[in-house]
Amino acid sequence: MLGRLVNQVLEKVPPEYPWGDVLPVLLSADALILNLECVISDLGEPWPEKVFVFRSDPKNVAVLEQARVTVASLANNHAMDMGREALLECLAALEAHGIRAAGAGPSLEAARRPALFSLGPLTAAMVAFTDNEPGWEAKGATPGTFYAPVDPTDGRFRVLLDIIREASRRADLTIVSAHWGPNWGEAPPRAHVEAAHLLVDAGADVVFGHSAHIFRGVGLYRGGPILYSCGDFVDDYAVDEVERNDESFVFALDFEGKQLRRLLLIPTVIRNFQAQLARGREQRDILRKMLERSAALGTLLHETREGLELAPVREERAPEP
Repeated sequence: MLGRLVNQVLEKVPPEYPWGDVLPVLLSADALILNLECVISDLGEPWPEKVFVFRSDPKNVAVLEQARVTVASLANNHAMDMGREALLECLAALEAHGIRAAGAGPSLEAARRPALFSLGPLTAAMVAFTDNEPGWEAKGATPGTFYAPVDPTDGRFRVLLDIIREASRRADLTIVSAHWGPNWGEAPPRAHVEAAHLLVDAGADVVFGHSAHIFRGVGLYRGGPILYSCGDFVDDYAVDEVERNDESFVFALDFEGKQLRRLLLIPTVIRNFQAQLARGREQRDILRKMLERSAALGTLLHETREGLELAPVREERAPEP
């Protein structure tokens, strides 16, 4: 989230600042995917009656360039904070700097279109959707987001599954970005567990979940990792001392062909409007919470020098009601 106070800080610091000492980790990846929780634009007016509006100056697309962002998901509840023209300017800025976007577009067809990119010899696709802000749903030739309720009986969710099936036929790896559910709660809602399994059944190799301000446990289903919520990575939000919305991870996926070799979780913390590698007692506390939350889903992780690593495959179980 590069708006509000982060935007003000970026008037005085270089564009690499928000990534802190995590930047070398990000630059070591073949591809970097994130959820962009703001609009990059100087157009428009705040969406009527919206309490929190996040806008970042157009020059701040350079922040994404510094980390070599490959794909940004715009299917979220801040992509149209400044209206449709601002969304279109944001999309144009990303495209002009070689950053692909998914989950929002100038039409319904564009918003639903997967972003295609290369991972070495492999072709990857990312499909992005949200169940937030139904009033922003793209329709026909009207700009907006790819909105789909997390409800298997809803026709829009069934369309999402069809799009994933088609993407998985065209690409070697398919990632589904899901901006879903409420802001809080360390256990994934049962509906998310059931929906994530349907996404994997349809062809998703990775489910990349976000929206909640805290990280949730990692699930594993049919060999596919499910990140129910990755938490907050860069923002200016007030920190809840119990929920700790300043804590997160870099989720590093290592594939050999379509086979997941490992998932490495490198703990991070937000400090002074930038991501920093967690260390010492802070690191140990973050790792403990992730170990417990993942174990509740039947996923065994083990500690490494860098953080946590996915243990041998075990099917997840739904959390206790």
